[in-house]
Amino acid sequence: MYKIDTTSNWRRKAVEETIWGLDLVSPDLREKIVTAWVTTWAASPYERLEDMPWTAGVDYTLINHVNEVTKAGVDLAKRAAADWKTELAHDLLVTILILHDVDKPLMYVREKGEVVGSKLSREIPHGVVGGMLLKELGFSHEIIATVTSHSPKMPFRVKSAAGHVLHHADMFSADHAYMALGMTPTFVKSH
Repeated sequence: MYKIDTTSNWRRKAVEETIWGLDLVSPDLREKIVTAWVTTWAASPYERLEDMPWTAGVDYTLINHVNEVTKAGVDLAKRAAADWKTELAHDLLVTILILHDVDKPLMYVREKGEVVGSKLSREIPHGVVGGMLLKELGFSHEIIATVTSHSPKMPFRVKSAAGHVLHHADMFSADHAYMALGMTPTFVKSH
């Protein structure tokens, strides 16, 4: 599936230069976050970060999505602090926001010009592979549980302020991607 990659200097540099919010977490977490992204990238079929798709059937870049989710989540955390009197530690929240889709480089491939689920995505649900990787890298239980269960397709989600913020930031960015591509956003789709 993947091999922990701490040596890909050019990939590490690209991740550090491309992912928004790394400067908001402690140096130790920053290194682990970068290692997580480098690991899934190295195991993926993608040459560049910008080549990674966000989801099946939608040609929108994963990195744009992750950066949008992180920015929106940081903004929502400010609202949570002001309105709910709930302070969310940047090390916890920003780590969750940046890593929520860390397994997607392994979950989607391009075939005949279309973004489709990989073989792995038909064996293990999105979020679970990310959770496995984060466990190996020594992330906290709250980070692992939130990343693992955040997908709307999961049967349950972590009940926490950080999980709530991630959900809304994720859907906000998803709807932006759909609308930017002339597709129906999630808030309009019938269930």
